[in-house]
Amino acid sequence: MQPILKGTGLVKRYGKVTALDNCDFELMPGEILAVIGDNGAGKSTLIKAVSGAVVPDAGTVELEGKPVHFQSPIDARAAGIETVYQTLAMSPALSIADNMFMGREIRQQGLMGQLFRRLDKAEMQRIAREKLNDLGLMTIQNINQAVETLSGGQRQGVAVARAAAFGSKVIILDEPTAALGVKESRKVLELILDVRSRGIPIILISHNMPHVFELADRIHVHRLGKRLCVIDPKDYTMADAVAFMTGAKEPTAAEAA
Repeated sequence: MQPILKGTGLVKRYGKVTALDNCDFELMPGEILAVIGDNGAGKSTLIKAVSGAVVPDAGTVELEGKPVHFQSPIDARAAGIETVYQTLAMSPALSIADNMFMGREIRQQGLMGQLFRRLDKAEMQRIAREKLNDLGLMTIQNINQAVETLSGGQRQGVAVARAAAFGSKVIILDEPTAALGVKESRKVLELILDVRSRGIPIILISHNMPHVFELADRIHVHRLGKRLCVIDPKDYTMADAVAFMTGAKEPTAAEAA
């Protein structure tokens, strides 16, 4: 099976610091791939390199087997890659519908839209409501309420729904449960599985090992700027994963392959 998203020999340097050191990466169709690594291992830079937020100094990125050269996240978004950052990148004062369509607003048909650039708010609200309902976020009653009035879990849900609505090929989630309580985390995990059941592959960056082992089909272990190994959570324990991540344990040649 061919990877849907692939990075080969990726290098990124910031002055004398090498954040990515000839790093490889593969996301297979329909899977949840967890990316784990200690702080400073370079996993954020890796994700930025495949999502257009960082332009690598060397190496190639392929989407569906074709080389891509993203200069910005907008390029990646246009190609079908959506990223939900830890900060959620939302405007608290704007409504749920406005946040979902931020940067890709729908204009009215005809003269009002073309000449006066008037937005089709009714259509955006309809689509936003539809997408939230699809993902079971029925607790949000009013699509026009400000995002700042939502709980942390609901905000994360809106961010994931926005990614699922527009991420046609790949969704990247950066620490989606980091600031959430147990109940809200559970909702977000269910949401992630629901998105995957629609056939969209997901890259999950997380420090939460129980969540990683519950959700992931494969785990990419990142250390010192490169991929150390990829493990199957069914064959390894959380202690093994942490040992690989911290350098307490080295993978065998077969594991690192």
